[in-house]
Amino acid sequence: MSSTLFDPRRDAMPAFGAGGRSPYEQALLDPRRRPTLQLVGSHPALPGVGEPIDVAAFRGFADDVDRGVLGMTTGSVLDLGCGPGRMVEAAVRLGRRALGVDLSAAAVELAARRGVPVLNASVFDRLPGEGRWGAVLLLDGNVGIGGDPEALLRRASELVRPDGSARIVVEAHRMEGDHRFDAVIVDDAGRRSAAFPWAQLGTRALVVVGVSSGLRVVQRRRSGGRRFVVFAPC
Repeated sequence: MSSTLFDPRRDAMPAFGAGGRSPYEQALLDPRRRPTLQLVGSHPALPGVGEPIDVAAFRGFADDVDRGVLGMTTGSVLDLGCGPGRMVEAAVRLGRRALGVDLSAAAVELAARRGVPVLNASVFDRLPGEGRWGAVLLLDGNVGIGGDPEALLRRASELVRPDGSARIVVEAHRMEGDHRFDAVIVDDAGRRSAAFPWAQLGTRALVVVGVSSGLRVVQRRRSGGRRFVVFAPC
């Protein structure tokens, strides 16, 4: 999670929802509770940013919208910020080679329990199959990883095949705008994570950032109240 692939600051950069009292990881590992998690700006002077975190959906199975996302791609699938691995599992069930990447030890533990191949790593680490993946996924707001969408999309383009057939599917925020801020995860008991850099991009902002990062827009799609932009490397 940094602005460049081998930026030495990466190892010191906080991960999504980690540190502090780690409400995100606690929620993942305790399926008996359905805590309300919120991603909010770490400073009270950041109005208009933040959103609820649907941990139950992360722990669950891919739905029709998720399967439709896979239908927009072909070949092998690399899911960045995959959580417990619902998209990876769905791809494997379709007979496709797939791998997830996530920094959350709890998420990786849950994925392992369900037999899903997930690597506990940063998206900016050296990863298996670099330059050979047929599709990269950045769903559930994961274009915000590291607070630097340009760096993240350039990294995604390094991971896919360069022949023009690969696709990078990015989920946009439901609201328009380009917000970059330090965020925290807070649960209904007031437990907070450490602050981490994050970004939220609406569809128009995502298209601008993608093009400026050397990608071309292949498709825009709305499904089930969610918004997606499909890119390919130029």
